[in-house]
Amino acid sequence: MNTSLLTLESLLVLDAIERRGSFAAAAEQLNKVPSALSYIVQKLEEQLGVTLFVRQGRRSVLTPAGQHLLEEGRKVLTAVSKITEQTQTIAHGWEPKIRIAIDSILDNEKIFNVMADFLYEHPSIEIDIKEEVMNGTWEALIKDEVDLVIGAPEPIPSQQGLRAVKIDTLDLLLVVKANHPLLQYEQPLNKSDLRQFRTVVVHDSVKGEIPRSSNLIEESQHFFVSSVNQKIEAVLAGIGIGFLPKNRIQPYLDKQLFIHLDFPEAVKKCDLFMAWKTVNHGKGLQNLRSRLEKAYLET
Repeated sequence: MNTSLLTLESLLVLDAIERRGSFAAAAEQLNKVPSALSYIVQKLEEQLGVTLFVRQGRRSVLTPAGQHLLEEGRKVLTAVSKITEQTQTIAHGWEPKIRIAIDSILDNEKIFNVMADFLYEHPSIEIDIKEEVMNGTWEALIKDEVDLVIGAPEPIPSQQGLRAVKIDTLDLLLVVKANHPLLQYEQPLNKSDLRQFRTVVVHDSVKGEIPRSSNLIEESQHFFVSSVNQKIEAVLAGIGIGFLPKNRIQPYLDKQLFIHLDFPEAVKKCDLFMAWKTVNHGKGLQNLRSRLEKAYLET
C-alpha cells in the first residue's frame, strides 16, 4: 500500500475537521480553501479504501475507521510536536531530559513542588527520577546514571569533577512502637540493651562499592528494607527498632505511635547534599538546581 498521502498535513486536516465540525470551519482555521481540504480527504479515502467522514446535518462526522485513524494520528502529531520543541530546546542550551536520584531519607514534597513550578515554565523538558540509598546515591552520579543527586549523605566522595552543596541537616532519632519492650528499660540505653532486639535497616543501594550503614547496631538481629518509607512502616508494625529522621516521623511522635529512645552513642545529625558533575552545563539543570537551593535555604 502506498502511504505517501498519510502525511502530517493530512493528519492536521482530519484533526481540524473533527474539532471544528465542518470542512469550511476547518479550512478557516488552517487558512485554506474548503476545496483543498476536500481534495486531501478524498485522496486519503481513495488510497486507504475507506470512508473517513459522513454527513450528519451540517456537520462532518468521523466514521469508526476515521476515528481510529485520527486517534492514532494524534499520537504522531503529539510526538512530532514534542520532537520539534525538544530540538529547539537543545539548540538554546536546554537539555531535553534531566535524570535525578533522590535519596530515600528525604521527604519528596518540597522537591516535587519545586519541580512542578519548573515544569510549568519548561514543559518540553522531561524529568526522570529514581530512588537511591546512601552510597548508592553518590554512585549513580559518579557512574553518569543521573545528572543530579538530592539528599546524598556525608561524606562527599573525593571523586574529581563533583560539586556538592549542603541542603539540609536531619535530626536522627531512635524510635520504637509505643508498646515495645524496650520502653521498660532504664534510660539512657546502651548497646547491650539494644542488641537483644531486632533493628530495622535500610539497604545501601550501592552496587559497585562497599555498602555502608549509619547507626548500625552490631550483633542484633536485622530486618532489611529498601527505603525509609518501608522502614517507617516496619517500625510502626512493631517488627523492630530503628533510627529515623525526625521530620519524617513527627506526626507519629505527636500521636505517640512512636516513642523516642535515649541512646547517647547514636549519630544524631546527618548532613545532606545536592550534587552534580561540573562538566554538565545544561541550562535546565542549572535552573532546577537554583530553584532547589532557594527552596531549602528558605526553610
